[in-house]
Amino acid sequence: MTATLPMPTTMPSRHAIARPGDPATATDASGRMVSVDVPAKTNLILHVGAAHAEWGGRHELDTVYCGIGVYDTVTLTAKEPGAGFSLDLSGAHLGNLAASASDMRRNHAVLALFALAEACGHAPDVAISLEKRIPVAAGLGGGSADAAGTLLGLNELWGLHWPLGRLRQVAAGLGADMPFCLSGGYARGRGFGERIEEITEGDRQGLVSRGFAGMALIGAYRDELSTPQVYAEFDRLGASPDSDNHLQRAAIALHPRSGQAIHEARLAGASQALVSGSGPSVVAFVPDDRVAAAVQRAWTESGAVDRIIAAQTPATPAIRVSQCR
Repeated sequence: MTATLPMPTTMPSRHAIARPGDPATATDASGRMVSVDVPAKTNLILHVGAAHAEWGGRHELDTVYCGIGVYDTVTLTAKEPGAGFSLDLSGAHLGNLAASASDMRRNHAVLALFALAEACGHAPDVAISLEKRIPVAAGLGGGSADAAGTLLGLNELWGLHWPLGRLRQVAAGLGADMPFCLSGGYARGRGFGERIEEITEGDRQGLVSRGFAGMALIGAYRDELSTPQVYAEFDRLGASPDSDNHLQRAAIALHPRSGQAIHEARLAGASQALVSGSGPSVVAFVPDDRVAAAVQRAWTESGAVDRIIAAQTPATPAIRVSQCR
């Protein structure tokens, strides 16, 4: 699926224009191609506070993120000046992305392209190719990962050399999980998820000792849950009393099979099993291959999930640069 659109005469005014002396347009990107493998995310802890009008109704969060080794690949290629941008989507499970071909400007990668183009003063003449492997609308941050991969790739393609903190300022204007997805690994998120803090080595070891590391199995679904839908249910039901993910109760109320998958994974010996973010996907951390096989067997025999994806945690993005032929 491919869409090509010319550069608009005006771009969204969300971010500050580049300061004088920025090296934004100094590098000729012609002939270069940058690919970024960017992982999914889950929330090991997700505490949800009050909604804030100044944040557009978003809730205050205190969360611990973890990158999961299921990767979307974002490939960026410079186009001729004035050619505009194009977006190509591929993957076996595109979900609602396949239905949004008529409005590619709303794609997270495209929004990230225009946000950084405005912030640095560079024309957004770029071909974007997304190879989707992260399930869509699943609580795994696939859209946020695509936006983060685009920012990381453009930083390289355009020779900006912006530090991570500066890219996070742009990402924060796009969505809650995007600042984390720029780095992956483990991190703490505050505010509405835009304020990222590195965790201490002691906290990291604490997560590992609780089983939040190594192999994980993702129970994925054909069904999708929108984040606003889950938060509306959260506002009605309140936080989960028995989970560090305050949204888990709401997600299971809307998608009961997620609760079944958690139950089956725990019975099979998973170290941890939880709804990922706003769901419906479930992440089961497993200590060894034997337990991994037991969880897969339990999920398959019970029909608790539609497909199973194995991944390593924590995971971080990887950037590759090449010359076009």
